[in-house]
Amino acid sequence: MGGAKNCPETPRQRMIAMMYLVLTAMLALNVSTDILNGFRLVDDSLHFTLDATNRRNQELMDMFSVAYEKNPQKTKEWYDKAQLLQKESDNLYNYLQNFKHDIAVLADGAEKANDDPRVANIESRDNLDVTSHYALAQDQGEGKGIELRKMFEDYRELLIRLTDGKKKAEYEQMFSTRGGVTNDGDSITWEEVIFDGMPVGASITILTKMQNDVRSAQSEMIQYLLTQTDASDYRVNNLKAFVIPQSTYVMKGGQYTAQIVLSAVDSTAKPKYYINNSPLDSTGIYRVSCNSVGTFKYKGQIQLPSNDDGELETYNFESEYTVGEPSATMSNVELNVIYRGYDNKFSISVPGVPNDKVKVTANGATVSRSGGMYIIKPTIEKGKVTITAQAELNGKMITMGSKEYRLMPLPKPGAFFSAGDKLYDGGNIPRNTLLNGNNRVVASFGQDALLDLKYKITSFKVQNASGQLLPANGDKFTQQQIAMIQKLKQGAPVNIVDIKAVGPDGRTVTLRGLPLTVN
Repeated sequence: MGGAKNCPETPRQRMIAMMYLVLTAMLALNVSTDILNGFRLVDDSLHFTLDATNRRNQELMDMFSVAYEKNPQKTKEWYDKAQLLQKESDNLYNYLQNFKHDIAVLADGAEKANDDPRVANIESRDNLDVTSHYALAQDQGEGKGIELRKMFEDYRELLIRLTDGKKKAEYEQMFSTRGGVTNDGDSITWEEVIFDGMPVGASITILTKMQNDVRSAQSEMIQYLLTQTDASDYRVNNLKAFVIPQSTYVMKGGQYTAQIVLSAVDSTAKPKYYINNSPLDSTGIYRVSCNSVGTFKYKGQIQLPSNDDGELETYNFESEYTVGEPSATMSNVELNVIYRGYDNKFSISVPGVPNDKVKVTANGATVSRSGGMYIIKPTIEKGKVTITAQAELNGKMITMGSKEYRLMPLPKPGAFFSAGDKLYDGGNIPRNTLLNGNNRVVASFGQDALLDLKYKITSFKVQNASGQLLPANGDKFTQQQIAMIQKLKQGAPVNIVDIKAVGPDGRTVTLRGLPLTVN
C-alpha cells in the first residue's frame, strides 16, 4: 500500500542512508578530535598554573596575617579588605567549579561526574548541546549563564572599589561582560557569545580560564593591598619575588607578557630585574615573541639594596608559559559537506575570543551571518570549498584554523501522491482519494531526510492503460485528468509520469513516476 509509513525502504535506499551516516561520522571525527584533545591539554596547563597561583595567594595572605599581628592598628583596614577579597574570590571560583561539574553531569551522567571532581576526563567532549542548554536554557527560561554574568559584574565592581577606581579600565576589560553584535546587526548577550553552540570540551577550558583570571586578579589585588599598609618592618623581613603573567597560554604568533614584581617594596628604592642573567628595564615587564609551540620555562632575580647596610639582596623566581597552535571549532549544523546552490549553516567559534573578533572567509563560497550562524553558499560548480577562521588577538588577525569541504549537488527527492497524512509512492489507491481536490503530487525525502529541502512540483502528466497522456501545471489534477480517472474501472492502472520539480538551488529535476492502481 502507498504511504511512507507503509512502504519499506529498498536495499538501495538503505545503503545510501547508511553511507550518509558513515560519512557524517567520519567528517565529524576529522574536525573535532584533535581540536578537543588540544583543549584537554590547555585545560591541564591552566590547572597547573592555578595550583601555582593558589599557593602564591596563600603565601601572600600568610604575609598579610603576619603584618596584621605585628601592627593591627596600621594594617586592619587593608587586612579586612584582603579577607573580603578572598571570600568573594572563593565564591566566584567555586561557582565556576560547580558550573563545570553541572555540565559534566549533563554530558556524562552524575556517577561519572562525581568520580571526576576536577572535571578533567569528560567523555562527551564533542557534545554541542549541553553547554547551551545549561548556560542559556532558551526553551526553559533563564539559564545559568545570566547568573554567572551577574557574579562577574559584582566581582569586577568589588575590585574597582578596592582600588578606589584607580584600575577601573583594567578590570572592566579583564572581566568584561559586554555582549556582541552579529553581522546582521542583531545584539547577542555575553553568555551567548561565550556559550552558544560551544562543545563541552571547549566550555570546560573556557571556565577554567575564567577561574585562572579570578585567581590572577586576586593575586594582583592582594599585592596592591599589601603595598598600602606601608608596614616597613614587614617589608624588610618578608620580601618575595613574584611573576604575574597576563596569561600563561599564548597562541602562536601572539605575545607573552608578564609583570615581574617584588611584594611590599619600598617606593624610594629602585629594584633591578633580570631574566636568564639579562637585565630588564625599570618597569620589570618581560616580553618575548612566541613563534614556536610548547611549554617554556625561565628564571630570574630581583636585586634590591638592603635597608640595613645597603648591600644588594637577591630574590630568585621562576615561571613558565605555554604556546599552542591556533585552533578554531567548526561544525556544519546540518551535514559535514557543502551543498551546491544551498545555504549551508555553520557554527564557527574560537574559544576565548568574542564572536565580533572572529572573521570567517571561504574560498569558492560566500559567507554571511544569520541568527548566530554562518551561512556558506558555494559560488563554484565543482571542486572543494575551503573555510578559514581568523581571530583578532592583540590588534593582529591570526589564522586559527581552516578546513576543506567537498562540494556536492543537492540530493533528488522522491515523488509521492499526498493524501492527508499519507504518502503513496505506488500501488493501490482509492478512487475517491485520487479525485479529492485537496490531494496533490509532492516531492519528499520521506521520514529519513537528512536535510530540510523544499522542492516544488511544477508539472506532471497522467497516463491511462491506453497510453493517453494528459498534462497538468502545478501539483494538482486538471479537470480533464479528473474526468479520465472517473471513467477508469476498478483495478485499472493510472500512472503519474514526467514529474518536474524545482529545488532550492533553482534547478528543475525530473522525478520518478508513480505507478498507481485504482481501487
